[in-house]
Amino acid sequence: ILLLQPILLGISNIFASVTQVYGRFILYGIAPLLYNAGIIFGVLFLYPRFGINGLGYGVILGALLHVGIQLPFITAKNFLSKITLHLNLKELKEIVFLSLPRTLALSSQHIAFLVLIGLASVMAEGSITVFSFSFNLQAVPLSIIGASYSVAAFPTLAKLFSSGDKSEFIQHVLIAARHIVFWSTPIVVLFIVLRAQIVRVVLGSGEFDWSDTRLTAALFALFVVSLVAQGLTLLFVRGYYASGKTRLPLFVNVFSAGLIIALAYIFIWLFNSVPTWQYFFETLLRVEGIPGTDVLMLPLAFSIGMIINSGIFWFLFQRDTHEFTRPILRVFFEVLSASVVMGFITHQLLNLFDDVFDINTFWGIFAQGFFSGIIGIIAGITLLALLDNREIKEIKNSLLRKFWRTQTVGGEGAEL
Repeated sequence: ILLLQPILLGISNIFASVTQVYGRFILYGIAPLLYNAGIIFGVLFLYPRFGINGLGYGVILGALLHVGIQLPFITAKNFLSKITLHLNLKELKEIVFLSLPRTLALSSQHIAFLVLIGLASVMAEGSITVFSFSFNLQAVPLSIIGASYSVAAFPTLAKLFSSGDKSEFIQHVLIAARHIVFWSTPIVVLFIVLRAQIVRVVLGSGEFDWSDTRLTAALFALFVVSLVAQGLTLLFVRGYYASGKTRLPLFVNVFSAGLIIALAYIFIWLFNSVPTWQYFFETLLRVEGIPGTDVLMLPLAFSIGMIINSGIFWFLFQRDTHEFTRPILRVFFEVLSASVVMGFITHQLLNLFDDVFDINTFWGIFAQGFFSGIIGIIAGITLLALLDNREIKEIKNSLLRKFWRTQTVGGEGAEL
C-alpha cells in the first residue's frame, strides 16, 4: 500500500514545480497540510476499522489530496501529462543532465543522515528516538523560514538568469539571504534559551521523562546552532540551480556529507576517550549524570558540517558576485545584538516565572516559556527599531501595504 505514496508524491512534486513557477505559493503550501490531514484521518477513522492497513490507506489518501489540490491549476494551464509513444530524446537528455546532479546531491545528505542514525543505533537505548525528535523539531523553523524563502525566490531567480539580468538576480538572492539571516538568528537564540520548555511542551508526555527532555533539548540546541547556515544553504543551492549550475552544489554537498560522517566518528572517539571533552559538553548543555550523552556528538557533527557547507557556498557566491558579504554581515551583527538582549531577558524571565507558574504541568511550562519568549521578542524588536534596522522597516511597510497583495520578498506575488 505504502509503495503508492512515493509515486503519488513524485507526481505531485512535479506539479508543485509548475505552481511555483506561476507564483502559486499558497496552493503549494496547502498541499502538505492536506497530506497530513489524510494521515490524521487514517489514524482516527480508518485504523479502528481496517487495522494497520487503515494507516496505509490514510497515507495514500493524504498523497491523493497532495496531488488533487494542485490538479485543477495544472489542468487549467494545460500542463497535465499525456501518454505518448513519442520521446524527444534531446529534451530528455537535457533533463537528465540537469536533474541527475541534483538527485545525487540530495542523496548525499540523506546518506549522511542515515549514517548518523546508524551510529545512534549502537549507542544507549533511546538514542535514535531523541536524535530523531530533536532533528524534527529543528526542521520546523527551517521549513518555515529557509525553505520558504528559497522556494519563493527560485522562479524569479530562474527568470532573471534566463533573461540575462545578472544584477537583479544577485539582488534577489541578497534580499532573500538578508531575511533568512534576520529571521533565523533570533530563533537560534530563542530556541536555545527555551529548549527545555519547547521539548517539554511538544514531547513531555507518557514515558518521556525529565531526563529524556534534558537530553533531547541538548540535541535540539546543537541542531539549532546551524539553522542560519542550513537556511542559507537552501537558498544558495536554489540560486545555482536557477542558473543551471547543478554540478557545483553536488560537489559541495557530497564533500559536506563526507565531512559530517567523518566528524561524527572523530567526535564520538573524543567523547569516549577524552574526559575533558565529555565534561565540557555535558556541563555546557546541562546533561550531567544522564546516560547516553555520547549521542550529543551526532548533532554537533551535523551542525559543524552544515556551517562549513554554507561557508563554502558563501565563498563561492562572493567570488562570483563580489557584493554579497557586506550587506549580510550588516544584518547579522544588528540582529545578533538584538538577539543576545532578547535571549538574556528571556532567560531572566524564565527564572522569574519559575515561581509564578507550576512548571510541573503542561499549561505551567507552556505559560513560562510563552510569556518569557514574547517579552524577550518585544525587547529584541524594540532594540532593532532603535538601531534603525532596514529589515524591520521593510516588514513594517509590507504589513502596511497588506503584503499578500503585493510582491513577496525574494519572489513574485503569490496567488490562491
